[in-house]
This record gives sequence, C-alpha cells and structure tokens, in this order.
Amino acid sequence: MLEEALLLDAAGAPVRHRGRTRSTDWDEVQDFCRSVYMPYRVRPLERLSRPDATMIPARAGRITMTRFSYGTGIHLDRFDPEAGNILVLNTLRGALCHQCAGGSASTGPGESFVVDCTRTGYWLQGDADHMQLNLTIGHDVMEETALRWYGHVPGERLWGCRARFGGPDSAWLRLLDYAARALGGCGLLRPDSALARHLEEAICLELLRHWAAAAGVRLERGGREAAPGYVRRAEEILEAEAREAPSIGEVAERTGVSARTLSGGFRRFRGMTPREFLAARRLEGLRAELLEAAEGESVAAIAAGWGFANFGALAGRYRRRFGELPSETRARARGRGAV
Repeated sequence: MLEEALLLDAAGAPVRHRGRTRSTDWDEVQDFCRSVYMPYRVRPLERLSRPDATMIPARAGRITMTRFSYGTGIHLDRFDPEAGNILVLNTLRGALCHQCAGGSASTGPGESFVVDCTRTGYWLQGDADHMQLNLTIGHDVMEETALRWYGHVPGERLWGCRARFGGPDSAWLRLLDYAARALGGCGLLRPDSALARHLEEAICLELLRHWAAAAGVRLERGGREAAPGYVRRAEEILEAEAREAPSIGEVAERTGVSARTLSGGFRRFRGMTPREFLAARRLEGLRAELLEAAEGESVAAIAAGWGFANFGALAGRYRRRFGELPSETRARARGRGAV
C-alpha cells in the first residue's frame, strides 16, 4: 500500500508529471521544499553529502500531497510558524525521528506523524533511506473543518500535540492510497474540482479523528460541554439572532459578563472570537436560505437580507467555507426542484 503513490494512477499506469521530479542540487531542493512545506533549516547528517531528491507534488483541494525524499540523511529544524501550516509525515520506507513531548518518537514504514508548526517547535531527522508521502495543510483549513463538522474549534490541547498515529494497513493509509490514486499525479486534477474538495474533506476529517485520539480530546461536542455557561448562552443568542447580527457588547451584557471576558472565553474554549463565531453562523444561515428560497429570489437579495453588502468579499469567504460560490448553491437547489 502506497509504495507507488503518485507514481502509478488508479489503473496502474505510470503517471506523467510536469516539471523536474528529481534533483541533486541543494538550492533546487530547498526551493521545492519552501514552496510545498514552508521555510526551515536543513543540515545533512554527513558533511558535504549531496541530495538525490525525489520531488513530486499533487493537490487535493487546499491540501498539498508530496512524494519526497532527500536521498541522504538530514536533520531539519526552525520550521516557520508564520507559514500557517500543519505537516503530516507518512513514512513509506526508511525511518524518521521526530521531536515530541518529553523526547522523540520514530516512524517507520506505514507510520505517520502530525505536527502543527504554527503552535509548537519541531525538529526531525531522517535516515538516508527515507521516503515520504507528506501532507501540507493550512491550520485554518483544519479549523474550518472542525467547526463545520463538530460545531467548535478544538483548543491548544489538540494543536499543540505532536503525535504518531496510523500504522500498516490502517484506515488512514488506505485513505491516502485512495487519494493518491485518485489524484493521478501532479496537476492532473484541478484543485477546485468536486473530487479534490471531497478528498480534502475526507483527509481532514480522518486526520482530526486520529489526532484527537492521540491528544485525548473529545471532538463530539466535547468543546461545547467544557465551556462555561456564559459562552454557551452567547452561542445560543448568536445562533438564534445571526440574521440581525447583534453587537458583541449587547451579547456580553445579556450573558452578564464584560465584552472582554466574553471574547476571552470564546478564544479559550472555542479557538475563535465571538465575531468569528457569528460570521460562521451567518454564512450557514445564508447557505440554508439559498437552498430553500423560492423561485425568483436572487442571490444578491438573499445575501443582503443576511447583512452581506460586499458580494465580492462574500463570494471568497463562502467558497473557502463551502467549496462553491453562492450562485452555485442556488443553481443546485433549483436543479433539485426541477426534478
């Protein structure tokens, strides 16, 4: 499983890639790594050694998948938190040693390791035989997925956890195998296609499940249950009155706390501000109305009813959240009604 990931397509035929897929030049390899992962420092384990790198990227929605190796032993550190990325390192052969709480952990063939480089320091060391199928996922993409499916954004207990998971024949590896074959290699699947968005959602959800188990975090309403009463009451108000968009000061007064306390509670227990929570509820309300609105009601009129005046900005936010434009949601709803 995965031995031929991004080398063979779903039919077992060789994948034709665009651009260079191998290099023995350190600068070229580092340019590739900065583009698909983030800036970081690399040091060879053997002085003056040269890489014999494999460099094959593909996209699944907003996830970058890479078949990659340096072809020599390396030590990596100083990962740039400003890049905003989570790394999932899936070892195909050889071994990696990863920094984790209290020391280090090794991954061999079939094992995976996840680290949110926006939240914690990290280093890794790979032997000369390592070959990886890695994922680069924006932290914001994982937050959106958690909010959409579980109703809350997990806190630092999850994001700060550096965890080993998976294993040979695991459901996680089977999902990656399916995704790699479906992608068909670099650039052969449009990142915004329906299949690419499906793969992105499936990968993020499965990653959340494994990551939460390793961190001891309950995703199924666990965040909501842990929050204090004033946060839960504020959520009820914001959900019920999202169309009217009450001010955060008004919501704080109705819950009996200051606006500062309310914002702090949301950040601690929801991983977002009250305003961000409200914005998400308004987008969900708009989508529900687009799916149910009567024939003849325009997208602009429906959006205006939810307080969205800048339709250009709305289109971008809506697409990032739901994977399609408001007009596409409306068109699908009309199509179902015509059947």
